[in-house]
Amino acid sequence: MRRVCFQLQVRPDRIEEYRCRHAAVWPDLLAALHETGWHNYSLFLRPDGLLIGYLETPSLEAAQAGMAAREVNARWQAEMAEFFEDLDGLAPDEGFLELTEIFHLEDQLEASHPTEAK
Repeated sequence: MRRVCFQLQVRPDRIEEYRCRHAAVWPDLLAALHETGWHNYSLFLRPDGLLIGYLETPSLEAAQAGMAAREVNARWQAEMAEFFEDLDGLAPDEGFLELTEIFHLEDQLEASHPTEAK
């Protein structure tokens, strides 16, 4: 599985409503995310609106393409776009900034002690 971390910026005046929307995500969207390869998916929100997302997936490109083909995703992205800054016309699931992973404990343990890490 590939680990993916990304960031977006929620508009400061929309933070509370953004939180509320994610307290009860539509069941059909949850199912679509799971079916298209968005695993162990979490969002973390800082008080100033910095949003960090994390997911594990065999392929980010395939996961995004799978969601792009779902009608429920088009509805969700259209509703969520107004919550973010600096998307330049992209949907939130296309306009995020992917962060580069520079450390992963298990990878380094495996590299330093291949037989002990498992």
